[in-house]
Amino acid sequence: MSPYTDAPRTAPGTAPHSEPQTEPPTEPQTERLSRYLQRQAQRVRAFDARRPRVWDGLLTAFWTAAALVDASGGWRNIARDPSVPVGLVLALSLTFALPLLWRRRRPLTALAVMAGAALVSNWTGAFLQAGLLQMIVVFHIALRRPPRTLLWTLALLAPPLVMGAIRFPQGSWDQQIVPALWAYAMVALLGIAVRSRQDYTAALVDRAHRLEIERDQQAQLAAAAERNRIAREMHDIIGHNLSVITGLADGGRYAAAKNPQRAAEALDAIGTTSRQALAELRRLLRGEAVRDPQPTLDDLDTLIAGVRKAGLPVHVETKGTTPPLPAGTQLTIYRVVQEALTNTLKHAGQGAESTVRLAYTETEVTTDVTNTTHHPTEANKAPGQGITGMRERAKLYDGTLEAGPLPHGGGWRVRLRLPLEDSPS
Repeated sequence: MSPYTDAPRTAPGTAPHSEPQTEPPTEPQTERLSRYLQRQAQRVRAFDARRPRVWDGLLTAFWTAAALVDASGGWRNIARDPSVPVGLVLALSLTFALPLLWRRRRPLTALAVMAGAALVSNWTGAFLQAGLLQMIVVFHIALRRPPRTLLWTLALLAPPLVMGAIRFPQGSWDQQIVPALWAYAMVALLGIAVRSRQDYTAALVDRAHRLEIERDQQAQLAAAAERNRIAREMHDIIGHNLSVITGLADGGRYAAAKNPQRAAEALDAIGTTSRQALAELRRLLRGEAVRDPQPTLDDLDTLIAGVRKAGLPVHVETKGTTPPLPAGTQLTIYRVVQEALTNTLKHAGQGAESTVRLAYTETEVTTDVTNTTHHPTEANKAPGQGITGMRERAKLYDGTLEAGPLPHGGGWRVRLRLPLEDSPS
């Protein structure tokens, strides 16, 4: 068998493995025409919105010219009495066309003027076609005025029709009046439909605008909440660690002369506390604090040990059995105890002692942090960032926080109450 027997046969001048070329789909002619008309309509509406008086003038001039052309002799084709004076026909034609200038600002007034001209036209037998211009005003009344205005419109349109049917009867009266009234009703329905469409579009635009504002507000609230969270965490981290460092530094300074070993331990503790604070601060500023494990009740011992090293005696009392608590609740208790002990370090002065009491019941967890020395400055001023942050933390879990001097003086107390998740809020 020849090696060329099974080779694919191709037409002369065609590549052996060429793919069939597919032409991109073309837009149908009707769709292109529809888009073109929509663009032109938008341009006309935009021009009308910018310069309504110019558009009113152009429209009035166009229909005035058309009415005058009809008044030059064409009106006799449908007139019941062709002997009507030409001067009256010219005046009636202008009376029908010129009020179109007021069709948007005062449509009912314009229709009243045109209805008077229609009454004269039908009384004399001219029956001018310019009377159909009343439909334009009826459309604008339905588009821009309350629906009850259409009753006045009917009261203005009906008398000329009745007058013409009485003066020049042709066939039955309903053949002369009802078709005209139906035509006006259809124009009014068209105006109502356009108005409904405009109201619906305006409602959609307003809703989109309000949703955009709400989205921006939500973003601002989220940013503010994140800033508050970072500020609260920074206050807890920096404030506590600096207070511990200050206590250790003061203790090391006093111990340096008598016990150099204790001074060296204080310096080591200062270094350890500083490095921990810097590490937590870096994680917080990089956004890693949320992903890292947060302090729990198991870390209270470490916290209290650091405060004791700083020179503040702390006693711990626990009442009840510790239930399984959510991580957020444990973090709140930890931060409140941390802030209360930090304030004690900063404001209680020498010789202060602090007590941390944790009480667990079936419905709530209560944390009391008290000290035995009165705060001379903290009790007489408005709550600072620390107490405000503790109250915000408590509110997140439907809890309450009370901070103030002890009832009998000589100390300060911070009390936190947090309900358990399975108890009524």
